[in-house]
Amino acid sequence: MKRDGHTHTEYCPHGNVEDTELLIQKAISLGFKEYSITEHAPLPKGIEKKAAGDPDVWTTASMALNDVDNYFKRMNSLRKKYASDILIHIGFELDYFSDFKDWTKDFLAEYGPQTDDGILSVHFLEGDGGLRGIDYSFDEYKIGIVEHLGSFEKAQTLYYQTVLASLEADLGPWKPTRLGHISLCQKFQNFFDEPVDYSPKNQALVHTLLTRVKQENYSLDLNTAGFYKQGYQQSYPQVWITEKAIDLGIPLVYGSDTHALMDVGRSYSKVEHYLQ
Repeated sequence: MKRDGHTHTEYCPHGNVEDTELLIQKAISLGFKEYSITEHAPLPKGIEKKAAGDPDVWTTASMALNDVDNYFKRMNSLRKKYASDILIHIGFELDYFSDFKDWTKDFLAEYGPQTDDGILSVHFLEGDGGLRGIDYSFDEYKIGIVEHLGSFEKAQTLYYQTVLASLEADLGPWKPTRLGHISLCQKFQNFFDEPVDYSPKNQALVHTLLTRVKQENYSLDLNTAGFYKQGYQQSYPQVWITEKAIDLGIPLVYGSDTHALMDVGRSYSKVEHYLQ
């Protein structure tokens, strides 16, 4: 079945997301039979104490907590309306924060029963002054994380350690079991004038992560948004990680990471052979 496992809605404060109904209509016209609505879950209460860097990183990162009930009401209405045309799943793209596991577990305990799909992602790392965004801008990543840690390699290491920690974290029975875009730390790689390839140490770390993904029966987001990032221009994850995942028998789920009508179904054909 042709499936998109990673999409966003008008509740996302970044991007240029039109009415979700238009996105669903386009997905149907492109032959998709399943469509997962995975809006960015609200950030944990108290995150402002750890937040650093450009304030816009945080004000645009996720839907507001007071939008969640309306989000479910709207998306469930669309699921019912288009039930004869497409199978719609509803959930979150959930950010992992090691210092806010209890809040996240409580949030999922409250809202998880209303979900039937989801993605677990890492968009933030410990950096200069606190948590910094890794995919907001080149300067935010370079100055706030890479230079703070001392090298691109060290930032890469911290990223994969954090993704691995997210997989291992006890977030309760409603925790998403698909990892989102697991090479997001490479988004700005083409703009750096230092080595950005994976060192043997970090290749081994990726292999450890993939081994645990397989052991825990998780799946991976095969995300095509990376093709459209000037500093990257590849899928998330890139080919060598994707092929290792396939060798291990890890399920891959296409994700457009739609943030606008023009994104729906983009580059599905580029990854279709991996999905098959």
